Amino acid sequence: MKIPVSTPFIRLNSTFQNQGLVIFSRSNMPFRSRFMCGFAVAALYLVLTQGTYGQQVAGVQVDPDGVLRMRVFQNDLTRQRLDAARAGMDPNLARPSDLRKVSLNRLEDAIAERLAAGAPITEDMAYLAGLTRIQYVFFYPESGDIVVAGPAEGFLPDASGRVVGVETGHATLMLEDLVAALRAYPPTGERAKVISCSIDPTPEGLANMQQFLAQVMGRITPGDADRVVQGLRQSLGLQTVSIKGVSPQTHFAQVLVEADYRMKLIGIGLERPPVKIASYVDRANPRDVSRNALQRWYFVPNYECVRMSEDEMAMELVGEGVKLVSSDELVQAGGARVGSATVNRASKAFTENFTEMYPQLAKQVPVYAQLRNLIDMAIAAAHIQQQDYYGQASWDMPILSDEKQFAIEKYQTPQHVETACAAIWKGNTLMTPIGGGVNIQARQALKAENRLTDDNGELQALRSKTTIDALPKNHWWWD
Repeated sequence: MKIPVSTPFIRLNSTFQNQGLVIFSRSNMPFRSRFMCGFAVAALYLVLTQGTYGQQVAGVQVDPDGVLRMRVFQNDLTRQRLDAARAGMDPNLARPSDLRKVSLNRLEDAIAERLAAGAPITEDMAYLAGLTRIQYVFFYPESGDIVVAGPAEGFLPDASGRVVGVETGHATLMLEDLVAALRAYPPTGERAKVISCSIDPTPEGLANMQQFLAQVMGRITPGDADRVVQGLRQSLGLQTVSIKGVSPQTHFAQVLVEADYRMKLIGIGLERPPVKIASYVDRANPRDVSRNALQRWYFVPNYECVRMSEDEMAMELVGEGVKLVSSDELVQAGGARVGSATVNRASKAFTENFTEMYPQLAKQVPVYAQLRNLIDMAIAAAHIQQQDYYGQASWDMPILSDEKQFAIEKYQTPQHVETACAAIWKGNTLMTPIGGGVNIQARQALKAENRLTDDNGELQALRSKTTIDALPKNHWWWD
């Protein structure tokens, strides 16, 4: 799909800021137009619609050269497929549950038994008995069980291969993602300061783009729009993907990257979300953008998301857990915030709108539910480590922490994404956004100033009701 543009006369003056928003202003121009060239997007002129059981679903693939690309599939989650999935599943597992519990220690013991017998893990192990959220973490010192709990249901893969619940279509938790989080906050005491991904242009790409812009200075007719867009795309070339805190060869890492660049697609108007989110380019006033050129957006946890019981044996994750913020709102690894003298109103409105609509977006676009689940897993893992449940349970995670015994690093490392450009009418400014990424500092949520208290003791009472005394030793999940 091509987005039409008319650019009869442009005089370009460029100011480039690495990893951010590029502004090209013009004067003496009777018409209004602009170019958008997004750093972190995967296909040119891509417009997607997605619903849980809608017409199209999107996914990604990484080719042998490490280039991550978008794919669009026709959704085939028909009622017949859903009914067949329910019929072929253990009825106890398929039954929706408001609060399904999974003992991590017992799960590892069950996995160890299967691996010792030369058998692969079962689907209920791979998908954590159908959990769609981690809502609670409980610890039972008497038995040494570390338990995660939340809503659950039966599951099946959608057309893109993403596993979702058969009742709600919500993304199902994956054991390998939880293992990646636990390895980031392991029993040894080592910990990830930050789990993050970033997609940035190369120095060569920036230099090539400047050369290209110098060549096109002067008069440009409407027929040159495609040439300018293609020139920007080709001169910038591939963007570099950087991942920290988890192995880049994991599913965890791929979700970070996909969620990041698809958010940017929405921001620059190249992906149409199935919920009402006005893009940044729809909101931006070119004059305001010129005064505040650098725009970087980050997915971060909503750090006021942890409620703790008085005895610290129960933790609850509250709220939706995900915020989209601009760079001036980002908390650095040391806890400081990046200050900014000016605030771009369009950027602030976009990030606030995206955050407000995130729950609805996650229900319809599974990758955003997966990102929320990754954040929940990271905070849960950091909590388990900080409270030293490992030591109290005498559990050093011997199987799950060992890549040789339990492999999760089995994906092609995403090293690059393609630059995507589009020409869009608005104002008299030529802009290329967007920098940013995903930045998860799980231990920030556990700080005293961010923690919520269990004032009426409901959380502690819920843990007490969730007993495991009668649970057989070979059972690792229950309702």
